Amino acid sequence: MIDKKAPNFCLYDKDERKVCLDDFKGKWVVLYFYPKDNTPGCTREALDFSEYKEEFEKESAVIIGISKDSPEKHKKFIEKHNLKILLLSDENHEVHELYGAWGKKKNYGREYFGTIRTTILIDPDGNIKYVWNNVKVNGHVKKVLDKLKEIKNAS
Repeated sequence: MIDKKAPNFCLYDKDERKVCLDDFKGKWVVLYFYPKDNTPGCTREALDFSEYKEEFEKESAVIIGISKDSPEKHKKFIEKHNLKILLLSDENHEVHELYGAWGKKKNYGREYFGTIRTTILIDPDGNIKYVWNNVKVNGHVKKVLDKLKEIKNAS
């Protein structure tokens, strides 16, 4: 996946406006997939990305969160927690699958398909530069910011 072209997609935001990956050409994109609005880990991750939003903007990066939640649920989630990031709705998990963020999971011995918490760093030319799979929320946003700076400084 690294150094491959990031698959383009178009999804809807909280206001049911269509947003496409191609809209962000020329910027770094932090694309993160998370399971569900208003759950403890997902709320923490969204709050952390919101807290660091200005730091990412200084690096010419935008943050896009994607889950299977509807635009209406995203709107409530954003308002409830005063989130400052863009959240997109992938109710049929098609974009999740394109990026390897959908798969078999195990919980208390039960197997099912669901969102695999994944973050993907995409460069201004639309190429995937780094992938974090099975993300652990604590400290993750700082790691993403540090990796972005490292990759930018190396190029």
